[in-house]
Amino acid sequence: MSQPESALADAQAGGRAPESLAALAQRHGLRRAIARPSMPAYLRQLWDRRHFILTYATSRNVSKYSESMLGQLWQVLTPLLNALVYWLMFGIILAQSKSIAHYPAFLITGVMVFTFTQRTVTGGAKSISSNLSLIRALHFPRASLPLAYAMQELQQLGWSMGVLILLVLVMGMPITTLWLLIPVALLMQLVFNIGLSMFMARVGAFARDINQLLPFITRTWLYASGVFYEISDKTKDLPDILRWALEFNPAAAYIEFMRDLLIYQRFPERWAWTTCAFWAVFALIVGFWYFWRAEERYGRG
Repeated sequence: MSQPESALADAQAGGRAPESLAALAQRHGLRRAIARPSMPAYLRQLWDRRHFILTYATSRNVSKYSESMLGQLWQVLTPLLNALVYWLMFGIILAQSKSIAHYPAFLITGVMVFTFTQRTVTGGAKSISSNLSLIRALHFPRASLPLAYAMQELQQLGWSMGVLILLVLVMGMPITTLWLLIPVALLMQLVFNIGLSMFMARVGAFARDINQLLPFITRTWLYASGVFYEISDKTKDLPDILRWALEFNPAAAYIEFMRDLLIYQRFPERWAWTTCAFWAVFALIVGFWYFWRAEERYGRG
């Protein structure tokens, strides 16, 4: 018989009021098997498992296309095919290419930047519910899973950005020193994606229906983010509050930031820097805190 069990049995035999198991365990230095650590401790645990996060992300990327004939080439073909469909619909049929200069580059930039956020959020929402066997078998900080999904999409974005830059050069846009800010833009978007992904990971862990709603939510977000059109042109006749909401849309801000660097060869305006930085910091703080608060509940039931 263990020491806490023996002490409880002695208390019951002597007629004294039994001490609660929680108090008894605490007095003898026992801790819960799965408990939420403090925020600093949690961050240290994540850092210690950084190699696992990167390896898990890479292995998912490799296995995702392992059975297809074209393999990893689909990482590039998927966003390009989406852009081609949108170009036929919006560029030719709806004649957006007549009013927007360099429309193919304009469109492909919007599609690839938005796809990065869309896929990260969708993957994050499924990161807990799709890995319950792993969660129940091993003890590790659960935030490793949405982080790994974000790293997986970042790796895929690397391929897409290579193709995007090549296409921009083919279309006649020159290389400028502003291109040095591309990693800064991607870093801000990655931080935003991680925060929103972690927020959705907790939602998806306890409300499975969100995975059915997300395609409709992200599709609406796509049409509201200026992927196919210039927001400033289409919103000039809208009420101020609606125009402000569309321009403050984080996806639209990251898209416009990247277009400024790649297509328009101009330094992003102050509102773009402020909006992108705000959403990155806000999403990371709120999303990480919201996910961490339910750490001990993931995989239960």
